[in-house]
Parts: sequence; structure tokens; C-alpha cells
Amino acid sequence: MVSEKLNFREAISHEIFTIISKAAALKGIESYVIGGFVRDYFLKRGAAKDIDIVAIGNGIELALAVSNLLPNKPKVQVFKTYGTAMLRYKDIEIEFVGARKESYAEDSRNPQVTKGTLQDDQNRRDFTINALALSLHKDNFGDLLDPFNGMAHLKSRTIKTPLNPDITYSDDPLRMLRAIRFATQLNFTIEVSSLKSIAQNAKRLNIITKERIIDELHKILITPKPSIGFLLLEKTGLLNLILPELIALKGVEEVEGQKHKDNFYHTLEVVDNIAQYTDNVWLRWAALLHDIGKAPTKRFDKNVGWTFHAHEFIGAKMVYALFKRLKMPLNNKMKFVQKMVLLSSRPIVLATTVTDSAVRRLIFDAGDDINNLMTLCEADITTKNPKKFKRYHNNFELVRKKIKEVEERDRIRNFQPPISGEEIMKTFNLLPCKEIGIIKEAIKEAILEGNIPNEYEASFDFMLKTGEKLGLQTKK
Repeated sequence: MVSEKLNFREAISHEIFTIISKAAALKGIESYVIGGFVRDYFLKRGAAKDIDIVAIGNGIELALAVSNLLPNKPKVQVFKTYGTAMLRYKDIEIEFVGARKESYAEDSRNPQVTKGTLQDDQNRRDFTINALALSLHKDNFGDLLDPFNGMAHLKSRTIKTPLNPDITYSDDPLRMLRAIRFATQLNFTIEVSSLKSIAQNAKRLNIITKERIIDELHKILITPKPSIGFLLLEKTGLLNLILPELIALKGVEEVEGQKHKDNFYHTLEVVDNIAQYTDNVWLRWAALLHDIGKAPTKRFDKNVGWTFHAHEFIGAKMVYALFKRLKMPLNNKMKFVQKMVLLSSRPIVLATTVTDSAVRRLIFDAGDDINNLMTLCEADITTKNPKKFKRYHNNFELVRKKIKEVEERDRIRNFQPPISGEEIMKTFNLLPCKEIGIIKEAIKEAILEGNIPNEYEASFDFMLKTGEKLGLQTKK
């Protein structure tokens, strides 16, 4: 909460601001701290890791002057195309930019930039709370410049654009996602006209690169309550443009008096649940996508009601297409999400009848991700019935205990058969052939079923018996 009595000079008491002020005076440049640092200071969000400095003049020149005054003269990274420069001081990243005004073409979010005043620079900011500036000039050091009542909006916890929101969002549609992200991160409310403008300009999102969109989605997903952001994305029409697979889960159908739950709102509950237990953004992605296969597999059966047969398998296949469309990494992160979606119902089935064989197979399939899978399944419990809620969690606790017992006894995680293909070939004097695979698979199945222990001698004897059934002879 923003304090009623604010000491603005306290906000820039850090030694780096004194040095920037000195460098600016030497160069005859006015400079200001602006944006996120100022906002977060007044929201008491902790120590800043990055600081934005706007110069009325040449920002690159100011950055070089600051570097010369700092110990060890840190390297200045210059981005001439954008007229910006950046340096690191201790663990803080400081970016310098010359004050500017911007104009936009309809088909691009990359503006035409010209030199401007501080007012021009504040006009181009996305939100009033990000347009707050503190002076670094020696004569008014620490004075707050707040032309759009950003401090009042911090107090009322409101997201509002400095100018007409239609202009702000149409010029740079990424700001629509940023508005929702800030509302989610800060637990703020988007001002009514601004929210309507996002809905009206939603299709402008198509000019934004997928990489920038996903960056904002990640920031929403890693908040304490991601559903805030996803509900706003759905309300404004943005979610349908980004993740139509989630929108397809919306709604409840009724046939012959039988309904199914709204899987969209259920999904958001699962994401909020899992956010309480993990910061792993890819596990949160798994929670977000764990039911996407339910829309294409939804069927009504007169005997059993609504069914979603094989939705985990279909959902896992959809994950690949979704990641590819959004230009997300098609690597182990994607495979992890696929695995979680594919296995997401397995522990639920186990929770009713826990057998050693089923547990061994689950450990075998999940490998090192078994704990993540259990976390996902526990987050999937969204019943509002207290007795059911307690019973389901108790059942999962039994599954976790069984997993630990079986793992300690049978060592199935990241299972490697005790008998290699080379040993099978050598024992039966074989060249590469299908029988080798048949024997290896038989050994694996025997171990997973509990017919033999996960040990070399038992597996060797089983190999001999299996080979004999196949008509193979041992090497003499």
C-alpha cells in the first residue's frame, strides 16, 4: 500500500543517483528516474534490479559519462538503432534513453522516433503508474513529476493509460497484454474505458510477435494467482487469439438431465492451486493445458453420461501443435509438458486402487518427474465438498507413500533393464533381430508386473526361459 506521506528524495538516496546527477550536470543534461523503479518504490515491492533513466538530450552520452565516474568504469552497451545505452552497476542494470516522442504506422508497433521533452516522453508511456518521474537535477533533486495522477492511481490500485486508450493500445498492442499482466502482478483493476478499449483493439494483437506474447504470458503464469490474468484475457477476447484451445473448454452442456463441469474455469482453479506449490513455469503450463484434449473428445453416452476418452493422449499431441504455433521451445520443456498432460489422470486412477504393479508402471513412465506429476494431480482437486476434498488428498498421500516404498524396494525410476541387448545376442549367438527386442520387453514387463525382482540373476534366468520359448538356443 502506498504511504500517505512520501519522502520522494528517499526514493533516490542510492549512491548511483548521485553519480548520475553529477554526470548529467557535467554534460549539461537534465535527467530523471522514470518508470518501474519509481512505481515499485512507492508500492514497496523490494529492491530494484533495473532502473530507467531518461535524459533530455543524448542518453548514450550520459551513460558514457556515468561510466567514467564509476569505479572500474563498467562497459556501456550501446544500441544506436534505439538511441539507448545500458550499463551494470553492482547487481543493478541501468538503461539510459534520450527523451523522445513517437508516431506509429498502422501495421507496426515499431515507432518513428524524434527527440522530445520530458512531457513527450511521459506521454508515450503505457500507463500512468509508469509515467512517474523523479528529478536528478541538482536544483530540484528528488522532486516528483506526475502529470497524469499516477500516484493517485497507485493508491486506488488502478491501471490507466496516460492518453486515449484507443491510441495507446492501437499504437502498441503489446500494451494490452502488459495492462493485464500488471493487473495480475499487482492485483490492480484496469480502468473501465481502458478495459473496453482492449476488447475493441484485441485483433491488433496480430501484429505482435509470438515471442513477445509468450513473454507476457509467462509473467502472468508465474504470479501468485494467474487466473486473474487469464480471466481478463478471456473477457477482452485476447485469449481466443492466443490460446483458442482454452476457450474451447468453456461452457456446460446438458443432455437428458446430465451435465459436465465447465473445464475452462476448472483449469484456472488448477493453475491457481499449483501456483501455491511451485514456481516452475513449465509445470504451471502443464496445469494450464492438462485438459485441452477434453474439447475434441467430449461425447455423450446414454449409459455413462459425458465422456472424454483418451483426452490425455489427444491433449499431449495438441501441446506440440500449440508450442509450435506460438514459437515456444520444441525441446525438453515441451516434452515435459507433454508428459505431464499425458500422465495427468494416471495417479487419479491409482488413488482408488493402489497396486504395486500400477505404481511401478507409473514410476517407470514418469521417471524423475514423478513428484511434479503428483503435484499436478493434487492441484487438480477442485471439489468444493470438504469431505471429498479431504478424502481425495488422503488418497493421494497413500499413493505418494506407495511410490516411495516401491521406489526404495524396486528401483524403477529411470529404469534400465538389468540385461542388455548385447548380452542377449551373446547368450543366444544372435545377430540383430526382433527376438532381442521381444526378450528385453518381456524382462521389463516381468519386473514391472512384479513377477521377478529388478535384479541381474533373476532377469538372466528369465531371459533364458523366454529364449527357450522362442526356440532359441544358448551359445555352447
